[in-house]
Amino acid sequence: MERALTFRNESETPGASPVLRKPESGDEPLAVVVLGPTASGKTALALSIARRFHGEIVNCDSVAMYREFEIGTAKPTASERAEVPHHLLDCVDPLTDVSAGEYARQARQIMRDIAAREIDSRDNVGSEKDQQPLSIITGGTGLYLRALLEGLFPGPQRSEELRIKLRARATKHGAGHLHRILQRVDPSAAQWIHGNDVPKMIRAIEVCMASRRPMTELWGEGREPLRGFRILRLGINSDREALYDRINMRAAKMFKDGLIEETERLLKKYGEQARPFSSLGYKQALQFLRGELDREAAIAATQQAHRNYAKRQLTWFRREPNVRWLAGFGDDPKIQAGAIATVEYQM
Repeated sequence: MERALTFRNESETPGASPVLRKPESGDEPLAVVVLGPTASGKTALALSIARRFHGEIVNCDSVAMYREFEIGTAKPTASERAEVPHHLLDCVDPLTDVSAGEYARQARQIMRDIAAREIDSRDNVGSEKDQQPLSIITGGTGLYLRALLEGLFPGPQRSEELRIKLRARATKHGAGHLHRILQRVDPSAAQWIHGNDVPKMIRAIEVCMASRRPMTELWGEGREPLRGFRILRLGINSDREALYDRINMRAAKMFKDGLIEETERLLKKYGEQARPFSSLGYKQALQFLRGELDREAAIAATQQAHRNYAKRQLTWFRREPNVRWLAGFGDDPKIQAGAIATVEYQM
């Protein structure tokens, strides 16, 4: 009987972990997805896998794609980026929108390029045979991940006239005004699109108005899923209270490390139209600079916003199929060893 490898998760499990079976020889190349909420250690886990398997990391965090926004995005350090190749990181002008569809197009091409590379077996320390470089997709933007793996529906054309009107409403009444509109026309989309993410809210409202159907109803129609890869999803399932403690500490550290100063510098360079200014941390730093919050209130608001975001991420990722959930944090050596064993079994 074919041997199966499973991890037992003794903590709360977001979903039943599937039984992993060793692939037949000649199968398509493996790609690993590391998913989980913010501050759960996705970067550390992805790096540990990359070091072991000549991996290359494909960023799946929408804000981390933007250049110059560093402190509030918790990007990998310069030494980590030098050690392991990173893709779709620091590659977008802050005044440019990146749609989920465009992200998926670029990420798929990068994965194909990685799979086409060859590794000299003399450099492949610890391996019994040659192997292809491994694509490791990691980040917290669930919509981008879904677009990459499953494809997007062929939605209606963009209406620049409607977009101008919606942007004007957001400017006049605040992003929350658009979120309330979205809650009326597509409650499901409003659950996973953050209330500060104006571009995504505009697109969701636009789709609903053009098609007269909620965007979430259209997702399953006409998709073109990723082909040519076997996908191994590794999910980090952290203790909730411990996760919130880490979120609180990381948010406080961002301010200590100069988030307000970075925001002030980028504000002078790009103005408030820079896309990352709507993201968590930068939004609260802007409120401090406007005098709407004092420093302690800005930190507390950032911590609360990130905790809420973590809840939404977990809700989203629970819908991902065939996730191997790992109980703990991605920077725990035991979790890393277990994940590496699973990847090695599937190579």
